[in-house]
Amino acid sequence: MDRNHYRFLSLWTLPAPAPAVYRELERLEDYPRWWPQTREVTRLDDTTAVLRVRSLLPYDLTTTLREGRRDSAAGVLEVTMSGDLEGWARWTVTERGSGTLARYDQEVVVRKPLLRRLAVPGRPLFRANHRLMMRAGRRGLAAHLDGGRQAV
Repeated sequence: MDRNHYRFLSLWTLPAPAPAVYRELERLEDYPRWWPQTREVTRLDDTTAVLRVRSLLPYDLTTTLREGRRDSAAGVLEVTMSGDLEGWARWTVTERGSGTLARYDQEVVVRKPLLRRLAVPGRPLFRANHRLMMRAGRRGLAAHLDGGRQAV
């Protein structure tokens, strides 16, 4: 097993209609407004952006995202990733009861040299760091969709 290979799955239940959630998720350049760990987004063109994130652990990850699939009817947003992380990520947004389920799938290989060197002892911490980042993202998006009121 490659210790630098990761698969992540996060499920966000959000109290907003699926089209509203999809619209927010497709506006990558607005992520820093509601997702604290998204430190910077720089658009290179209509389908490519550079994303810099940092969660609890003291390192940044910088990744170039290229649009792969954008299908609002199916609720799918997918990108390929290169840079500190190489692979892909996908949001799938569906109605769920009176709200929305946003499913985030990601499969990547870590390319950042420091994290590669720390792959074996650091793996549990890296996974926990990702979970914290995703939890904060869900809370931030829920609050943003709720007009800024605190979301749980």
